[in-house]
Amino acid sequence: MNFFKSVFSDEPTPPDSPKSRPDSPTSQSPNTGPTTSAWSFGDLIKTLSTKSESMIQTYRQDFEELGSGLRKETAVIRDVASRAVKVLPASFEIGASVAQESLETVGQAIDDIGATVWKSTAQIISHDCPFILQEFNCQKNGRPDKHYLSYRWKPTSCRLPRFNGKSFLLKMKGKNIMFVGDSLSLNQWQSLNCMLHTALPEAKYTLDRVGGLSTFRFTEYNVSLMLSRNALLVDTVEEKIGRVLKLDSISNGELWKRVDTLIFNSWHWWLHTGRKQPWDFIQEGEKIYKDIDRLVAYEKALRTWARWIQHNIDPTKTQVFFQGISPDHENSTDWGNPSRKNCRGETEPLLQPNYPGGKHPAEAIVERVLRTISKPVYLLNITTLSQLRKDGHPSAYGYGGRQATDCSHWCLAGVPDAWNELLYAALIFLKIAI
Repeated sequence: MNFFKSVFSDEPTPPDSPKSRPDSPTSQSPNTGPTTSAWSFGDLIKTLSTKSESMIQTYRQDFEELGSGLRKETAVIRDVASRAVKVLPASFEIGASVAQESLETVGQAIDDIGATVWKSTAQIISHDCPFILQEFNCQKNGRPDKHYLSYRWKPTSCRLPRFNGKSFLLKMKGKNIMFVGDSLSLNQWQSLNCMLHTALPEAKYTLDRVGGLSTFRFTEYNVSLMLSRNALLVDTVEEKIGRVLKLDSISNGELWKRVDTLIFNSWHWWLHTGRKQPWDFIQEGEKIYKDIDRLVAYEKALRTWARWIQHNIDPTKTQVFFQGISPDHENSTDWGNPSRKNCRGETEPLLQPNYPGGKHPAEAIVERVLRTISKPVYLLNITTLSQLRKDGHPSAYGYGGRQATDCSHWCLAGVPDAWNELLYAALIFLKIAI
């Protein structure tokens, strides 16, 4: 699975295609294995020893050839030799001790040469982060298991770069990033704030909220991470007949024009009914409806947003992402477990490349609409990797406690950290940032 898709109407890849960049994540040969991806966990034990032995033998051969003069002293060989000296002792130590680790702490991945152990997501963002909202703070809310903290998304068709908070802030110095959307945008925004704060705990920051706009600012780097609460993207207007959702109107986009990087999201509120529904009527042009098919309404609104992007965004000044569809796990039959009603009680992900419930119905709409935009808009392809994480929701350990079950949002630390690793890869290593 690609960790983002770039979607265009006229050309399938952007002019700055990562295929031509030498520092893009390393692609694997088509003959090296399947191109699917999975959440990596238990395979560490069975692969570590063989990878370490193979790696050690390779380094020994390099040293022998280097010492006997069979290979020229190129810069590449010197680099290999240097890495071998640093890694060889650690490899013996890791190989001897890792089998004794509990499953709770094995949630780590190894890079292509088997030399570097990647820390689990739980060590990238701490659940003790001081500004995680109660509804996402599953550990403080009493969740007894920690296995869900030990998984890290590991694509098989490329190597996902390790998140580096300082590199992120230096790259984005003097710039601003805005998440625009619903509470799933809030989930991702809080995750990124905490990933950066955990990486640089001494860095000074400010956190402010004015109306529907929250701003987390790293003052030393002059980097602002903003959240604009706008669940539907199009307008909802109070009129005599009540609250009217206008599918063909966006009046609050002026703020978007002043942002360097925009990450949009909209989906979950389109399914609300009853008291949770944020409108009374739906309007398109001169026609007013009490209700219409929600998928139809969603696509119409998304096309309005796409036209706004097409007519108002200058791609030399502003980079646009769409978060993708964050799935819920309200129906356990989707993952083949009819004995459960929903995500409640789930403690393990699906360790497989595909979701039994199939493609999310809103995915096709998002992809279809993004193809109508000729300007570069990047889709963070988070849906399938998130579908596999039925264990990642607050469930009974969210805001409502055991009286409610939240199978829509995500625990922090957790799945949104993986979304931000993909965003980081796109902004930093694929050099998408303006």
